[in-house]
Amino acid sequence: MIDIVVRESAKAAVLALCLGPDGPLLDGVPDVTLPEAVRTAVATFAAESGPAGPPGEVRDIPLPAERPRRVLLVAIGSGQPADMRAAGAGLARHARCPRLTVAVPGLLADQVGALTEGMALGAYRFTLEGSSATESDLAAVEVLAPGAPDDVSEAIDRARALAAATVWARDLANARSSVKTPDWLGRQAAAILTPLGVRVDVHEETWLAAQGFGGVLAVGAGSMSPPRLIRAAWRPRSSGPAHLAIIGKGITFDSGGLNLKPGDSMRTMYTDMAGAAAALGALQAVAARRLPVRLTVLVPAAENSLSGSAMRPSDVIRHYGGRTTEVQNTDAEGRLVLADALAYAVARLRPTAVVDLATLTGAMKVALGVRTGGLFSTDEDLAAALVSAGAAAGEPLWRMPLVEDHVELLESTVADAQNAPGNPGGITAALFLRPFAGSVPWAHLDIAGPARAAADDGVLSQGATGFGTRLLIRWVESMVQ
Repeated sequence: MIDIVVRESAKAAVLALCLGPDGPLLDGVPDVTLPEAVRTAVATFAAESGPAGPPGEVRDIPLPAERPRRVLLVAIGSGQPADMRAAGAGLARHARCPRLTVAVPGLLADQVGALTEGMALGAYRFTLEGSSATESDLAAVEVLAPGAPDDVSEAIDRARALAAATVWARDLANARSSVKTPDWLGRQAAAILTPLGVRVDVHEETWLAAQGFGGVLAVGAGSMSPPRLIRAAWRPRSSGPAHLAIIGKGITFDSGGLNLKPGDSMRTMYTDMAGAAAALGALQAVAARRLPVRLTVLVPAAENSLSGSAMRPSDVIRHYGGRTTEVQNTDAEGRLVLADALAYAVARLRPTAVVDLATLTGAMKVALGVRTGGLFSTDEDLAAALVSAGAAAGEPLWRMPLVEDHVELLESTVADAQNAPGNPGGITAALFLRPFAGSVPWAHLDIAGPARAAADDGVLSQGATGFGTRLLIRWVESMVQ
């Protein structure tokens, strides 16, 4: 996570300026930052280089004999939050310097916040523990906001919190499964969240067996790394009546089990706990910002592996609360662990709303592509709030139907349901989960497409994207307001 500070003025070695439809935003930039000779050169360059390009396009002006020695003009499009985030990400990737000064004269607080958020996300690069940044990696940003009101500083602070939560979620999901066991995930949650005042309990397999978490235990049975249930609770001193529960699928590696995945499909399965990462990241931001909302995150964590003790097709498992599932496909394991956590949340936490998110089905990726998450819900208000939060975060959701005609596909002759009813895969997976939510307002987010990116693109980073983190934070914020 890059360091971001706000200053009135500063001498800059590399200076970034916003380029709007009418030219660069120069009025209000202090002379100490942008001397008159450089100001004239920038204005002339902008006039001669044509209209601004799409948001995030950067024009580089080298000025080796001047101070600053480089000026970057970044296109901000219409100035809407999505354009500002794209501008920030483009700037961070193009800068190729450890320290950057960004002047934001005349911008509104939400524009500055979005620009800052984009820079922090665009600068992200996953590195293994112990490796170091290169000289071209952006490490620090000075935001010049001379005479800016307090709401600009508040917007930057909020943007930092959103970005930091997303960066942590990306780091968790990008970590390789050679170290990322269910127990490791629990220790990471405790290390980051406990100092923020979050109570973190990591329940081991003995507790899971005593409580009847048959789905989590069955999925984790084939691995040498036993499963865990991570429970992280934020209880502010003062809060309203809402108690929100978020459940993130925590499959630390998914081989498919005895229904083994093809090799090409298995390579990225260290990110199959991206739902858990987003849930934990959202909780980090909520606690760091001391939001007055009760929030509990549950992560059913297991490694879906294969061995002589692995679950088998045709096995029948009993979930928390007593509902049973016939296993028809061991590679439809995510819903098995989510089912336990959903039933536990409803029975023990008594939430006013529960949201689960998971990289659950390839069918949802086929249906919606890699930029949009699927949303299923039993509650109109909850669905609308999540769609609104996703639009504001730049993490869009598309409402999908819970088609009653497909419920019969879940039927089993030996259990309450079976776990692999076939197509339409995203819908039948959601229908499988619905009974475990009982009468509590419930939403299921299938993020199989947008949780991963093949290449850097805008605020998205190659590998785990952290999709859902900022969406969930904004949803929790809406409960405060």
